[in-house]
Amino acid sequence: MNNRKITKAIIPAAGLGTRMLPISRAVPKEMLPIVDYPAIYHLVKEAVDSGIREILIITGREKNSIEDFFDYSPEYDKKLLASGKDDQVKALHDICDMANVYFIRQKDAKGLGHAVGCARAFVGDEPFLVMYGDDVIFSDTPVCKQLIKTYEKYRRMVVGVKPVPMELVSRYSSLKAELIEGSENEYYVDDMIEKPGPGQEFTNLSILGRVLLEPDIFDIIDALPPGAGGEIQLTDAMRAVARERGIIALEFEGTRYDLGSKLGFLMANVAKGVEHTEVGEEFRAFLKEFASTLK
Repeated sequence: MNNRKITKAIIPAAGLGTRMLPISRAVPKEMLPIVDYPAIYHLVKEAVDSGIREILIITGREKNSIEDFFDYSPEYDKKLLASGKDDQVKALHDICDMANVYFIRQKDAKGLGHAVGCARAFVGDEPFLVMYGDDVIFSDTPVCKQLIKTYEKYRRMVVGVKPVPMELVSRYSSLKAELIEGSENEYYVDDMIEKPGPGQEFTNLSILGRVLLEPDIFDIIDALPPGAGGEIQLTDAMRAVARERGIIALEFEGTRYDLGSKLGFLMANVAKGVEHTEVGEEFRAFLKEFASTLK
């Protein structure tokens, strides 16, 4: 049983973002703004708010802007300080200082499982979180913190899940899950399948955006053959663990937005825009007026 405290998270962010073309050809989808912060910031902030202090972001070519965002900018500092805007300099530095953020490139896009495998040296022998780069989740309690609490309760790998319409399960994964006695949102899982075909579904519970794994997952990933889409699938590695010793699925609290899709991106901006301290009130008024014109 692994009693180590969870201190590390990895964020795979090497995908091309083809669903967000044409903008993703020039701007990494992780750097597209949700109001005034890039999407990737919200994942890092969630990890930090969950007690994580070491974060590895796995990138690919043409994604240097992600690394630049989490670094100091002497040019901006000089300009802002000259204008007496010391508070803005502090705010920018706070972003850079909120955690130790590291970067590594996935040199060959072989799937999510392969991307996670690139983090072996960073993780070492500790349990760790994986935050899917396309999934921004807004919640009262950070989802990573919810997973950590469940892991500390059961000391088994934990996957964050939500029910999805059965006709959409084929886009995600399907878990063979049974509600744990005495719990309202925790399930025991002993099998799963990635992107099931018709008739292969277990339930409409799908993994969405967050998982908490143990370091022996790396040996499993290394031994995996290509799965769905000809890629090394993380779900296949987690399935091996589920079949061998079982894992826990947590139906987390929060609203998930798929930032790999145009609709998810727009919805996330509206959700954050209406509560923004600077523009929220005016934006809400605009939305009400605009909605009245829709037919």
